Amino acid sequence: MVCDVLVLGSGIGGLTFALEMADHAQVVVATKREALESNTRYAQGGIAAVLGQDDSFEMHVADTLSAGAGLCHRDVVELCVRSGPEAVRWLVEQGVSFTRAHQDTKAVFDLGREAGHSSRRVVHAEDFTGQEIERALLEQAQSHPNITILENRMGLDLCRHPDGEPLVRGAYLMHRETGQIEVVAARATVLATGGSGKVYLYTSNPDVATGDGVAMAWRAGARVANLEFFQFHPTCLYHPKIKSFLISEALRGEGGILRRVDGTAFMGAYHPARELAPRDVVARAIDHEMKRTGDDHVLLDMTHLDPDFLEHRFPHIFATCLQYGIDMRRDPIPVVPAAHYQCGGVVTDTCGRTLLRGLYAVGEVAATGLHGANRLASNSLLEAVVFARRGAADLKARLGDLPEPVEMEPPGWMTRGAAPETESVVVSQDWDEVRRLMWNYVGIVRSNRRLFGARRRLDLITQEVRDYVLTAPLTPDLAELRNLLTVARLIVECALWRSESRGLHYNVDYPDTDDERFLRDTVLWAGRGSRQLM
Repeated sequence: MVCDVLVLGSGIGGLTFALEMADHAQVVVATKREALESNTRYAQGGIAAVLGQDDSFEMHVADTLSAGAGLCHRDVVELCVRSGPEAVRWLVEQGVSFTRAHQDTKAVFDLGREAGHSSRRVVHAEDFTGQEIERALLEQAQSHPNITILENRMGLDLCRHPDGEPLVRGAYLMHRETGQIEVVAARATVLATGGSGKVYLYTSNPDVATGDGVAMAWRAGARVANLEFFQFHPTCLYHPKIKSFLISEALRGEGGILRRVDGTAFMGAYHPARELAPRDVVARAIDHEMKRTGDDHVLLDMTHLDPDFLEHRFPHIFATCLQYGIDMRRDPIPVVPAAHYQCGGVVTDTCGRTLLRGLYAVGEVAATGLHGANRLASNSLLEAVVFARRGAADLKARLGDLPEPVEMEPPGWMTRGAAPETESVVVSQDWDEVRRLMWNYVGIVRSNRRLFGARRRLDLITQEVRDYVLTAPLTPDLAELRNLLTVARLIVECALWRSESRGLHYNVDYPDTDDERFLRDTVLWAGRGSRQLM
């Protein structure tokens, strides 16, 4: 297949880029599962933008810089924050229906508040904002004659120029149901593949989040940065019959109190802002309390708030908890931290361009400089819209200068047919070991001993999987494991390089922040710290 622009991913970043390009080019959107299945769909909180009378760009910038612990790029923060109101207006034009409140006889956006924000500035669609955004953008994309959506295609590798020029010409894809390898040749390729939460044992992310974009970009020669900063959401529902269900930060924004299982509130001992402290502080506090008490979870108590308010402000969370026997009007919600957001990624400029010509990256897969060492809540949807629109505007001006797409044959190791079922146990064993190892050794709290231990074990698994990839037939699970391993090793390498504690990276052997040595991004590329990472 040949097109002008190939977009890998159907979340907010990918669909925004596709819609902005569609009047100027033929666009193919390849998505790993069904088009609706993306990280965007599971975003509950909302999109941060300065729209309230008691708010300002300066306040939003200051909050973002404070959360980022010194590593945010101020110019990027300024650009993104000042683009916020226009990004919200664009989403409304696409049909997104945000929750409104009535003020002085007119309807205005109902603005929520989340941890780290000094003002109410979170535009939301009740408590399923991502789902509403995904619905609206996907409807627009499906109805556009210049956009083709390919479902159940996962990325294997980017197509590089055969002469070694740093130029991306499309991507090799695998149909998840048939195992068929497909080549989509394109003038420009856009990574909008989301994050890599599945690298950890416990995560709020859907199953598609296996770090495919970061891994493919790394293997193609792009730079990656700041992957040691993985944000753990403090509050996922703790229940044996449900996995990955997020309990939005907005609940704490509206007055929720974190308590030990015995009912004692504890956040006052960790931060003056208590439950509204930045996510890294709250997640470490919960982790410490669980380890200190031996409890499997803590409690998020909403029972002191108005019952009707809870039911109408958080209808999705309310209904889901009730389905599992938890009435948040009367019962505290059992919660635990879980891997949530990849704050680093593929290095881009302010137009989404990577080091490789013809390759853009937007959304969670990209490292734009906005988040620094810790993402401010609800800045991620904002970032995706702002930089996807900027990237599309840049590509419109450059598309004619990129070479005509040329179809390539996939390498032989991709086309060996289906694997014997008896060998699937190898993949499942390695998959489980990687995720458990990352959770125990490279999680919320780290140490040098655990990081070096993780590196040694990941090296062994990588060699095993590398040999397997080169000799056994390729399957979707094996391809995902390959990507997951690459991202896991990149996270460990970044964490080992940063001999301090900052933001989301906390190392007990270096508990202090060292601005003199480490007030800069952790950037890896082939030749620096690569150690033949697969």
